[in-house]
Amino acid sequence: MSSVARVRNALHESVSGLPRAFWWLWTSTLINRLGGFVYTFMAIYLTVERGYSASYAGLVAALFGLGGVLASLVGGVLTDRWGRRPTMFTAQAATAVAVAVLGFVTHPVAIAAVAAVVGFVNNAARPAVQAMLADLVPPEDRVRAFALNYWAINLGFAVSSVLAGFVAEYSYLAGFLGDAILTMACAIVVFLKLPETRPERPGKGPREDEVGLRTVARDGRFMAVVGLSFLVALVFQEASVGLPITMGQAGFSPADYGSAIALNGVLIVVLQIPLTRFIQHRSPGRLLVLSSLLAGYGLGLTAFADSMGVLLMTITVWTVAEMVNAPTQTGLVVQLSPVRGRGRYQGVYGLSWSAAALVAPLMAGAMIDHLGAGWLWGSCAVLGTVAGAGYGVVLRTTKKAGDPGPASRDSAPVPTPLTPPALGPEAGPEAGPEAGPEGLDIQAPAPGTGRPAPDVTTS
Repeated sequence: MSSVARVRNALHESVSGLPRAFWWLWTSTLINRLGGFVYTFMAIYLTVERGYSASYAGLVAALFGLGGVLASLVGGVLTDRWGRRPTMFTAQAATAVAVAVLGFVTHPVAIAAVAAVVGFVNNAARPAVQAMLADLVPPEDRVRAFALNYWAINLGFAVSSVLAGFVAEYSYLAGFLGDAILTMACAIVVFLKLPETRPERPGKGPREDEVGLRTVARDGRFMAVVGLSFLVALVFQEASVGLPITMGQAGFSPADYGSAIALNGVLIVVLQIPLTRFIQHRSPGRLLVLSSLLAGYGLGLTAFADSMGVLLMTITVWTVAEMVNAPTQTGLVVQLSPVRGRGRYQGVYGLSWSAAALVAPLMAGAMIDHLGAGWLWGSCAVLGTVAGAGYGVVLRTTKKAGDPGPASRDSAPVPTPLTPPALGPEAGPEAGPEAGPEGLDIQAPAPGTGRPAPDVTTS
C-alpha cells in the first residue's frame, strides 16, 4: 500500500462513524476558535497599545480567570440541571456581547470589570461542551472524537493567531468585533443544530444516583487528579500570559508573537490525530508524567530564547506536551465521572484550569516586574517536575487499589438525545451515548475514553 493510501485510510478511520450531532458541535467549536482574538492578544493590547504595566495586564488576566473559576462551578451545575444546549447557547451569546463591549471601554477599572464578565460567561459553556461530547459519542469512539474537537480548537487558533496578529497592527477594535461576531455565530449553530443530550431524570422521590458538588469534593482520587491538573495548567497558562509580555519587552512585534504562537496550533493540527492514534493504547500514568516534564522544561527553555528560532523550538517542545496531555487527561476525567454528574465533574475539573488562569497572570506579572522573566520560566520547570512526580504516585496508587469508584459512576443508562427537526431522523439512536457502565482501566484505557484539555485560550 502506498504512503498516500495509508494516510487516506488513517484519515478515514479518524473521522468516520461519528454521529451527525457531533459534527455540528465540532463546527461550532471551529467557528468559536476562529474568533480567538481577545485572550491571545489581551496582554499585548494592554501593555503595548494602552501602555499599562505588566502587573496591570496580569491583574486583568487574573480577573478573567476569576470569572472562569466561578463559571466552572455554575456552568457545571447548570449543565446537569438546566441542560447542555441552553447552557452553551446562553453562555456563548453573552460572551459575544461582552467581548464587543470590551473593545470599546478604555478606563482601567472598566477594562478589568468587563474582562471578569467575559471570563465568566465564556467559561460557563465549557462543562456543557465536554458533557455533550461524552453524551453523544460511545466510549470506543471518544478518543478520536475528543481529539477531533481539540483539532478544531487548534485549527481555529492557528488561523486566528496569524490573522489577528496582522489585524492588531492596524486596529485592535476590529479584532474585538470580529471575535464577537464569530462567537455569536457559534451560539446560533448551537441553537439551530444541536440536540439536548442531558440524561432523563427519574421521577419524584429520593434520587440515589444524584450527584452534587459535595459528592465530587469527597471523591479523593478525582480531586487529586484535579490538583495535579492545576499545576500543569499553571505551566501552560504562562505561555498565554508571560510569553507575549516577554516577547514585547524583547522588541518583538504583535505580528511576531502571532506568528510564533500560531506554531502551537499548526503543530496540533498536523500531528494531533496521528499522535492520538499512537498513544491511545499506552499507559496514561507514563503519558501524564512525560507530558508534565515536557511542558515544564519546554517553557523553562524560554529563559534562553534570544531569537525567533529558539522561541519556535521551545514552543515545539511544550506543544508536544500539550498534545500528549490533552486526550490522556481527558480520558481520566471522563472515566472518573458518573453519567448524571458529568456536568459537575467537568465543572470541577475545569476549575483547575480556571484557577490557573487566575493565578498565572498574577504570578507572571509580579515575577517579570520584580525578578525578571528568567525566574518565571525557571518556576515552570519546577512545577512540571512536581506535577510529573505527583501523577506517577497517584496513578500508581490507583492501579494498585483497583477501586472502581462511586457506585453511581456510569451505572445508569442514558437515553437517546432528543433530536430537533434540523438534524433529521438519522441522528437518532446512533447519536445517543452508551447505555451501561464504561468501567475503569487506569493502566490502559480502551480506545475512545479520552478527551482534550479545556480550551483555555478561548473566547
